[in-house]
Amino acid sequence: MRSTILITDDELNTREGLRKAIESESRKVDVAADGDEALDKIKKNNYDVLITDMRMPGMDGMTLLREAKKEAPDLGVIVLTAYGTIEMAVEAMRCGAYNYLTKPVNLDELEMLVEQILDKRRIEMENEYHRERDAAVEGFEGIIGESPPIRSLRERIKQIAPSKATVLITGETGTGKELVAQAIHNLSPRKKRLFVPVHCAALSENLLESELFGHERGAFTGAIKQRKGRFELADQGTIFLDEISEISTAIQVKLLRVLQEKEFQRVGGSETISVDIRILAATNTNLQELAEEGKFREDLYYRLKVVTLDVPPLRERVDDIPLLAHVFIKRFAKENAKGIMEISDEAMTSLKKYHWPGNVRELQGVMESMVILATGKQLEIDNVPYEIRRDSDVKPEVLVTGNVTLSDIEKQVILETLEKYNGNRTKTAEALGIGRRTLIRKIHEYGVSHSDDNDNSD
Repeated sequence: MRSTILITDDELNTREGLRKAIESESRKVDVAADGDEALDKIKKNNYDVLITDMRMPGMDGMTLLREAKKEAPDLGVIVLTAYGTIEMAVEAMRCGAYNYLTKPVNLDELEMLVEQILDKRRIEMENEYHRERDAAVEGFEGIIGESPPIRSLRERIKQIAPSKATVLITGETGTGKELVAQAIHNLSPRKKRLFVPVHCAALSENLLESELFGHERGAFTGAIKQRKGRFELADQGTIFLDEISEISTAIQVKLLRVLQEKEFQRVGGSETISVDIRILAATNTNLQELAEEGKFREDLYYRLKVVTLDVPPLRERVDDIPLLAHVFIKRFAKENAKGIMEISDEAMTSLKKYHWPGNVRELQGVMESMVILATGKQLEIDNVPYEIRRDSDVKPEVLVTGNVTLSDIEKQVILETLEKYNGNRTKTAEALGIGRRTLIRKIHEYGVSHSDDNDNSD
């Protein structure tokens, strides 16, 4: 992302000379001939650095400094002053200027100050970003995201957690159903007791029965001693039955008894064992359809669905992908001793356009692979797996006829994307794969307007 700098000086040769000296591929430099013009530009753009002369006709540098700081408190300001006005420069620093230089300006010193401000800005933005990101991650039991579907899900969990109700958690594979179950347990009165997960599809019928209910010595070949099952282990706590649709009819009968009577018998035993447990179940299939088809006990289905929670697929919470991606990058970079890594706008846009059939679990695997295979400090579009780049390669529908220029096409795409996101510049910039400041500059450059397009629309 290019840094943006504004130079204000009433002398044409001075401002143009300074512009040429500090402008580069990574820096965009604007100029203003007086304080009023500079302030107008500051109101319309997000600048990183302001370089201003102190003595100018009309609004002087000191007034510009004060007004600029009101508009942009984080703006780094360098003031330029003649030898005889050092006192004014010192006063400017008291008012928030970063530093001052005397005229004629030493370009090496100016370059050093500009780079210091930009480094400080980068560090501050990175620290703030990580603070916000970590707060979002730690704020709710590992359920990462701030999109409306995830906010709604968290509110439902808060409502459900304190009760004793059985909960059926539905959602596609990889959406995080176990995390939801864990959150319900952690927010419940049972949080100091065990949370016992059981992945029903991973075990055969006989093994699953023994795993859930336990067995007595000699109950079957190899049962050389008594063994407590998961229901006993979860007493006073919570048991989570993942992929509940995969259990056999025989086990369904025994599970129904646990739900109704809170009791069961071990395999090969006659003793009735009572337990106080909360049962949470999850499925990626439509249990109601299975019940109607006779493939799942209808009475058990109704016992399980006292309360239902649906976990949204990743394609319905695209706005959470950047947060999720950064969390995974941070985790896998640490695990693989890669240091701090970031991801380019282009790579992130590709991730956001992909449909993610494997949901969050697939994204996690992709990010781990990208981090491991990366050779630099930033993940680029080339690090994104080919199949994701291919499937997410959505080109704008632009009809090119006559003497249409590249600028015309860019303007049209920006306008259409602003319309799509109701004037939200942050979302528009993310969708286009460019920085927000770049978008704002292009909006003013092309004279693009939108009914909701203002600085508060984000």
